[in-house]
Formats: sequence, C-alpha cells, structure tokens
Amino acid sequence: MFNLAGYGPTILAGTLTTIELSVLTLAVSFLIGLIGASAKLSRSRIAVGVATVYTTIIRGVPDLVLMLLLFYSLQIWLNDLTDALGLDQINLDPFTSGVITLGFIYGAYFTETFRGALMAVPRGQMEAARSFGMRRFYAFRRILFPQMMRYALPGLANNWQVILKATALVSIIGLSDIIKATQDAGKATFRAFFFSVLAAVVYLVLTTATNGILLMLERRYAIGVRKPAL
Repeated sequence: MFNLAGYGPTILAGTLTTIELSVLTLAVSFLIGLIGASAKLSRSRIAVGVATVYTTIIRGVPDLVLMLLLFYSLQIWLNDLTDALGLDQINLDPFTSGVITLGFIYGAYFTETFRGALMAVPRGQMEAARSFGMRRFYAFRRILFPQMMRYALPGLANNWQVILKATALVSIIGLSDIIKATQDAGKATFRAFFFSVLAAVVYLVLTTATNGILLMLERRYAIGVRKPAL
C-alpha cells in the first residue's frame, strides 16, 4: 500500500515546490497587503479608491478564474512590452507566474487584515513616537508594526492556511507541485485514490506544522499583554 511505485522523488520534489511557492506567495501578499492597507487608510481619495476597487474585484471573483486570467494576461502584457521596446520575447515560467498571480490575489485579503489591525492600534501610539522625534519609518518599525502584528496574526494565520492550500491551483498552469505529481503518479499506476489521499496527508502535515510556528509568533507578539480573566 505504501509503495510509491518509483514516484517518491517526484512527489518529494513537488512537496518542496509547494512549500517554496507558498512562502514566496506569502511574502508577496504580505507586501501588497501593507501597501493596500496604507492606501485604504490614507487621506488620498485616489489611493483609497484604487485600493477599494482592487480588494472588491479580487475578493468577488473565484480564485480559479483569476488564476487563469492573470496567468495569461501577464504573458500577453509582457509580450506587448517586449514588442514595443523591440526586445526578444520573454516567457514567464509557471513558478514565477504562480507566485505573482497568487501574491496579487491574496494581497487583497492581507490588505483587509492589515487595515483592521492598523485601525485597532491607538492613534496616540504613533503621535507619541513622533513627539519624541522618531522618524516615520523607525516609529512604524518599532512602535506600530509590533502592535499591528498582535492584532493581525489570527487573520494572517488563516490567510496562510488558505494560501498553502490554494497553491494547488498552479497545477492547472503546468507547475509540478504536489498535486500534479500525485495526479501523474495516480494516472500512471491506476491508483488515483491512494495518491489523492497522499496529497491530502501532505497538506495536512504542512498546515499542522506551520500552525505551531504561528502560535509561537502569537506568543511572541503578545508579550506584555494582560490575558483576560476567565
């Protein structure tokens, strides 16, 4: 039952690809989320409008549809750019396309997570930091960001779990992740059910292991916070 019919190395490589894709997507989503939240909370109506349209469209369209639209759009836009500049055509590989596309999609969810977290931090914290002469970036890094993360981590943990599972979507654009590896193994060996269960177990192990890391981060950012009495 546990014989992988020679597909063990392929499935291991697919698992590593899934992990790498998830981590890089998290980084891109994190950055976009910070920018989007800052735009939504800014005094610029244009920035607020652009950020609102972005989050509304992304969260209102199914991820699979967005994946296909963005994947093919990226290549078309890149081809148009290289043609306009008279350069040779550049083909995006599925991994890079997957990171950019998933990062752009889940950046909308991170935007709302960070927006709520930033609003939860008392405004007087930044005003006090500025009154002591701290530069804006230094005050953000030392004062605002740690407090924001305390409120954002539960939402970030949920978003991370969704991102990890959503990487399965990249199999439709040809990336050899854990889903494609197990599907190929299942078709070749006529044991599709077994390899599908194996993929599910791999995802379960990854989400369970990362849950422990996220709990450690929650404790780290909760230092000095009084717990509510039961």
